[in-house]
Parts: sequence; C-alpha cells; structure tokens
Amino acid sequence: MLKVCLLLLLLTSLVAAQRSTNRTRLWQTLHGNAPLVIARGGFSGQFPDSSDFSYSMALNISIDNLIIWCDVQLTSDGAGICLPDLRLDNSTNVGVVFKNKQKKYLVNGVPMEGWFSVDFSLSELANVTLIQGVLSRINRFDESQLQILTVEDVSQKYQPPGLWLNIQHDAFFSQHNLSMRKFVDYASRKVKVDYISSPEVNFLRSISTQFKPRKTKIVFRFLGQDDIEPSTNQTYGSLLKKLTFVKSFASGILVPKSYIWPVDGNLYLQPHTSVALDAHKEGLEVFASDFANDVPFAYNFSYDPVAECLSFIDNGNFSVDGVLSDFPVTPSLAIDCFSHLDGDGSGHAKPLVISREGASGDYPGCTDLAYAKAISDGVDILDCPVQMTKDGIPFCLASINLMDGTTVAQSPFSNRTTTIPELQTDNGIFSFSLTWSQIQSLKPAISNPEMEYSLFRNPKFRYSGKLLTLSEFLALTNNATSVSGVLIGVENASYLAEKQGLSVTDAVLDALSRAGYRNKTDKRTMILSSNSSVLKNIKKRSNYELVYEVDENIRDALNSAAMEIKEFAHSVVINKDSIFPRNAAYLTGATDVVPKLQASNLSVYVQLFSNEIQSQAWDFFSDPYLEINTFVERAQVNGVITDFPATATRYRRNRCLGLGDKTPPYMNPVEPGSLFQYIRPQPPAEAPNPVLTDSDVIEPPLPSVVKPSTNGTGNNGPATEAPTPPNGQHKVVLHIFLSTLAILLSTLQLLL
Repeated sequence: MLKVCLLLLLLTSLVAAQRSTNRTRLWQTLHGNAPLVIARGGFSGQFPDSSDFSYSMALNISIDNLIIWCDVQLTSDGAGICLPDLRLDNSTNVGVVFKNKQKKYLVNGVPMEGWFSVDFSLSELANVTLIQGVLSRINRFDESQLQILTVEDVSQKYQPPGLWLNIQHDAFFSQHNLSMRKFVDYASRKVKVDYISSPEVNFLRSISTQFKPRKTKIVFRFLGQDDIEPSTNQTYGSLLKKLTFVKSFASGILVPKSYIWPVDGNLYLQPHTSVALDAHKEGLEVFASDFANDVPFAYNFSYDPVAECLSFIDNGNFSVDGVLSDFPVTPSLAIDCFSHLDGDGSGHAKPLVISREGASGDYPGCTDLAYAKAISDGVDILDCPVQMTKDGIPFCLASINLMDGTTVAQSPFSNRTTTIPELQTDNGIFSFSLTWSQIQSLKPAISNPEMEYSLFRNPKFRYSGKLLTLSEFLALTNNATSVSGVLIGVENASYLAEKQGLSVTDAVLDALSRAGYRNKTDKRTMILSSNSSVLKNIKKRSNYELVYEVDENIRDALNSAAMEIKEFAHSVVINKDSIFPRNAAYLTGATDVVPKLQASNLSVYVQLFSNEIQSQAWDFFSDPYLEINTFVERAQVNGVITDFPATATRYRRNRCLGLGDKTPPYMNPVEPGSLFQYIRPQPPAEAPNPVLTDSDVIEPPLPSVVKPSTNGTGNNGPATEAPTPPNGQHKVVLHIFLSTLAILLSTLQLLL
C-alpha cells in the first residue's frame, strides 16, 4: 500500500512539474526571465499621461511586476515632475492658466515654442491640470482635475513594483542651470529607482558609476536611426553598431520596435533584424518601445496587439527583455496568458467561434482566400451568406448589393444601378441582375468598416480571391476536417420570390442535399435568417439547426417572444449592444437579454467582433481579447461571430481561463459602467433600445415564387434572350407546357 501511495505521489509530482514547466518555460531573454512590462506614463493610451487615473489603472489591471515609467521634467526650482514632454501645453491646460507665459527655446539645436517646465515653479503648477496630449485619443477625462505629480508622489502614493525614470533632455536643463544629475542622485536616495534611461551618452556616462547595476540599471535609449546623438554627434543608427561602447556605460538598450521588426513603406513586416541577438551577445538587455494599440502597426498582425507583442517575446528566435507600452494590459496578457502555448490547437470549448464571411478581416469576404484563412485559424463554424444570381445560382456574398463586396461599379455592368426600396434606400447593382458567369468576371473587394479612421484591412490583398457558389463552399467545408459545421445565411427571400421569381430557400436546401448534408452527422448544419417566415418554411422541410437573427439592438425580450422564437429556432444571434449598451462609446450597463433567451433553451451567439479599436467600447482598453472575455465570462454567451477568427480561437487557448479566484486582473471581465461614471461632462442620455416582443418575431408565411414578366425591361436591366436548352426548346415554352399540364391534372382530379 505504501508503494502505491509513493507511486501516486511521484506521478502527481511529475504532472505538477510538467504543468509548471509549460507555464514557466525558459524565455529567450538575456537572463532567461519573463519580459518586463513598462507602462509609459501609466495607462497613457486611455487616460492623461502620468495622471492619477493613468497610474492607478495600470497598476490595477496589469502584471504583478509592472514597471511604472516617468518622463522626468524639471521645474524652475528643481522639482522633478512626471510629464511626457518638455512643453507643458502638450499634456496640460497650462495655456489656459498662464496665457502669456509662452516662450521659444532651442532644444538640441531645434527651435521649439510653448510653455516649458523650466519657466514655472512647482507651486505655480498647482492649479494646472493634466489632459490627454495625443489628439487622436479620447479626451473624456480632461475635465477630471488631475494634478501634476512629482517623482516622489508617484513612488510614495502608488508604490509601484518598479520605477523607471526617463531623462530625455539633460542638455537642455543644463542650459537653464538645472542639474538632472543632481536630481536623480537626490531622487534615488528618497525613492527606489529601478531603471534610468536617456538618449544622451554624456548624461549616462556621468551617472553610471554612482549606481550599482543590481539596484538601478542604466539604459541607453535609441531615437530614430538618422537622429543625431548630441554628445557624440553620431547618428543613433551608427551607435547601434557600437554596442561594445554602449556596454561601457549601460546595462541595456531601449530601441523603437522598428529597429527589431522593420516595416516597409506600406506597413508590412520585413524580416527581423539581429539587434536583439547582437545586444544579448554583448550582455545588454533589450527593451522595445512604441507599443500602442491605437496607432497603425504592421498589417501582418491584423490589428491584433497581442499578436504583435508575441512577435517580440515568443517568436522562437529571441525575446526582448521588456516592452514599453501605452496599453500595459496587452503585454501583460501576451506574457502571462498567450506566450508558449502548445501548437496542437487545444483549448477551452467556449465560446463557439463562427466566422463572418470567412476571415474577412484579412481578405475579401466570402472568397476562397478568406475561407482558407478562417479554416487555418481554427474556426468552428464557417459561414456563407447566400445571394442569388439572375440564372438562379446560389453563391456566397455578404450583401445582395454587389457594390458592397465587388468591383461591379468599375465594371462594364456599372450601368445596371437601380433603386429598390424593399431592399435599400440607395442605388445598387444587385446580384439577381447578373448571371453567375458575369459575377465571376468581377473582382471581390475587401471591406473597410473603419475607413473613416484611416484603418484599412490588408490593402495588399484588397482585390483578391474568388467568390464561391454555395455548392463549392459546401465542398470546401466537407474537406476541412477541422471545421465542425456551416452557417448558411438566408435573407430577402420574400422579395426574391415575389419580384424575381427566385426561391432562395429551395436553392439552399437543394445544395445542402446534393452535398450530402441531409444525412451528415459529422458537420453541424445551421441556417440563419432574420425572417421567422424563412426559418418556419425550412423547419417544415428539414431537420437543420435554425438560427434566428435579431437585427436591431434591444434592451429586453419578452418571455413570450423568446418562447415564440423557440417554436422555429434553436438559437439566436444578437448584437453586442443588446448585451452591453453604450453611450459615447462607453458601456453604460448590462441587460438580461442573454439569460432570458437561454432560459427558453436558446443558445445565444453575439456579433460582431472585430480587431479594430473603433469597433469596441473604450472599456476594453483597445484590446480585442478583453472584449471577447467580457462577453464570454460575464454575459455567458454561447458563441461569437467574428471577421478575425484567429483572435477568437487564440483567446480560447489562453492559459488564464478557468482559474476561478486565481484569474489575473487582466483576464477578469470588465464591469460595465465603471468608466462611464467618471466622464466629465456626462454625455446626454440616449433613447433606450426597444424591447423584443411577439409582434417583432411573428411574420406572414413566405409568398409563392412568382415568375417575373418578360416585357423587356425591369429591375434586372434590359431583357436578354434565354439560352436555348439542348432539346431546342426555350425555357419559357417549357414553363407554359408545365403550367398547362398542371391545370389539366387539377381538372381531372376534380372530375374524379
């Protein structure tokens, strides 16, 4: 018995050791430790740089050993304050408080004009408050009366795990009889300083002997490769080739991320350089800067900031020793939750990941390229929104208007524009106006939903790939063993039947049957529509899984409406705002829509998850993983619909899920409304979303198919002669014959 117990104990120890090894696998940093997260000015991507809000939030939701960064400026009386720039007007309201104290100075030989810290004492700045200094960022917290903080304030009030002082302009302060060297010596005796960086060689050489590397590390900061370092009069690019010299006064280097992963003029990644490996060979730690979720980075990362971080810390060749970020929650996630994941694709079952037009964030939607990318990304359910051609071919495209997803407006068919109020208010060129062969001549076009913010999707492949018929799509998914099912979208069925003589439901059911999905057991077959009449029609004729889409934002759902949906559907698709409503792009609260629908035994899928930050509420800190996590963990949705399935499937694999009370703060769901309450002034209240009622769900049955007239004109453009079938009879003659035959048979039946 003792031997058995010892054996079990040994096995348990081995399993625990294996788990520990997987979690703390040796990093390719200089000393084998996990990379550091350095919060530039705190959480400066969301809040005013170096403010109470910024530092507090950074420390509350980031990794345990977070390093707080302070850009040190000196006041006229020698106080060290934390501000991102020499000029106070870039990050404070100093211009309002001191309207006539504007000055002009030479800074490293370059004339600069503004309000400078050297012209104010610390007491004079008591009434100056902090504001968001980056114009492209939200300024909702500018009226919060956030005070300027000194280095001592930051250290004593927040007691950060680590403090990094960046000294950017020692030469400038020296010209104004202020000694940054004396300040850092004084500060290091008052507070614990872990890192001191500067882009000036002489300053770092002057302090390198007074600090012990084990206590305070000296880091040489590289600026642009063509910028001139004032002490040596050499470019930073040339100094990069002299790392042995740098090692003589510094223990590490801080370089812009483009030094390591350069991008070309079109924002596509080039091969990584040897900077990290070369510096490590010299015994120098390497820190990378310029990480921010809200500025364009390489298109290769598909607007996924975690993916970008991983390329610097977990690429199989090297790892930087730390990253300097305006959004410290993202590198915290990358380091602790997403690095060193196993490559077998295993992970949590929740949520179900459903594509939106394939991986349409990376390639034109509903093309072979978008579907291939979604499959390689590990998507569960591959979708095909069905449209109908003039000759009755069902194919995959998001919109019935070809102008939304193809180059039809630049094609010979550009004169086919028409207005159809039943479909949309604007002009369009509709799928049923062209034959399949004509549509195949068009180029698919990638969607750019955030184009007004100059956020474009993979422009190198803007017009690429080919559209697929529904039959081709089903054949593709049949061969994709990793895909567990398909989602077929059916819309505009009534209009197509009544006005165009096309039965999209018949076309879909026929294609599924011919592809073997009628009796298929290894693939889920889901059919989606926002029309209950469509789903009721299909339910009578098949056993497929039916999904009802609520196509407007709602704040509640009547129990009777949920029960009505259950009569014809198995699950429901709702929008994100129906779960967490927003005002001024901030979450204002949470609804009970999900639990009410689930109480009727309906699965709930939510849309649409995209990586671009403008598609997300600011509460998610410009990180798509925090958004997905909140909907999955707090709202308990069953699945997500996304045009970036790689992000959703990576989320599902991260090792910070399922930890219960041990879940780190950066993987806890956000609390809706927690940020909204601090906005000053409060934005006006918005009209509440409607409640989903029975009348919203109940619709008349689908109309019968009515063949369009052949009088020569109409919505389809000029009439064209139908091709002659092999038997030499035109289709119209055959239709007349079949109609006459049907009448005769009916008459005969009555007589009998």
